[in-house]
Amino acid sequence: MEPIRVVDVGEVSPVASQAVYHAVAYAMEDATPDTILLVTSLKPYVSIGYHQDAEKEVDLEYCAQAGLPVVRREVGGGAVYLDRNQVFCQWIFHRDRLPARLEDRFSVYIQPLVETYNQLGIPAYHRPINDIQVSGRKIGGTGAASIGRSEVVVGSLMFDFNHELMARVLRVPSEKMRDKVFQSIQEYITTIKRELGTLPDREEVKGLYLQRCARALGRELEPGELTEREWEVVRELEERFSSEEWLYQKGGLRQSQVVKIHADVHVAEVTHKAPGGLIRLTARLREGRIDDLSISGDFTILPAWAVGALEQALRGLPLKPEALHQRMSDIYRALSVQAPGMSIEDLTQALMLLEQIR
Repeated sequence: MEPIRVVDVGEVSPVASQAVYHAVAYAMEDATPDTILLVTSLKPYVSIGYHQDAEKEVDLEYCAQAGLPVVRREVGGGAVYLDRNQVFCQWIFHRDRLPARLEDRFSVYIQPLVETYNQLGIPAYHRPINDIQVSGRKIGGTGAASIGRSEVVVGSLMFDFNHELMARVLRVPSEKMRDKVFQSIQEYITTIKRELGTLPDREEVKGLYLQRCARALGRELEPGELTEREWEVVRELEERFSSEEWLYQKGGLRQSQVVKIHADVHVAEVTHKAPGGLIRLTARLREGRIDDLSISGDFTILPAWAVGALEQALRGLPLKPEALHQRMSDIYRALSVQAPGMSIEDLTQALMLLEQIR
């Protein structure tokens, strides 16, 4: 099999740090090599998952005041504060070069990260589905998406982390809860610096990581550059990712809890914590049926458009578990949906919460 292209993009703008791997994926052709990108953001920013609602997850007013851009990615997962203390490790491969099963794909991707940490003297391990932990503390999550003709898996080498800013950028209902979030982040998120007491040379760590990638994948790695076409797509995506339309695309109905419009129409919002992440449903209910629906959260689902298909397919259905389960089963089967930790049963439970508060 042909060598894997390695591009160390270096330090780029916040939006470019997200746009670059999307661009390689969208520009992929038959002759495009499988690619590993190493990327660092020049400046701090906040990244939100593809299926999240920016206004519900992030304190956008604070971010604007603090000069922190908020960038939506096309990969699932939750909102996260990012800066130059992380080196993003982004894989963009042809579809048939990575395992088809999402859990197996995460295992292959995570192995080099775990081995790199181990080589540094950090006893990291893979905690399924897609976390990397050290003694119960998270030292990195990962995400995946199908973009264009490629499979994309992303994560990072966590040199250091600003716990305080992470807690500050999230939207929470009270300062008391923010204090609890900050305390929890401090307790349950770790870094290379925290584990070793010092920061190793960044270039040496990146070199070690690439050695482990070659070993895990059983393929040669060759340094390369992005093509002119790929850089052109980067610039196109920077414009799209910087737009308000892209940031607010999951806004939908913004009322919270339950609002009675009249005797037969209610707008409600519920959340359900599934093993694979938070599910947030915002719905308009008419005479006990789903009249409109928005599904968001920090889960991972492939293909990404399955969320839209589910939203459309569930409209008009009564809030009856059998009917909901059957319709979602049809969608999961038709689209070969992969949603680790977010089963049809989880979605059914979330939907039935709407019935309870109606």
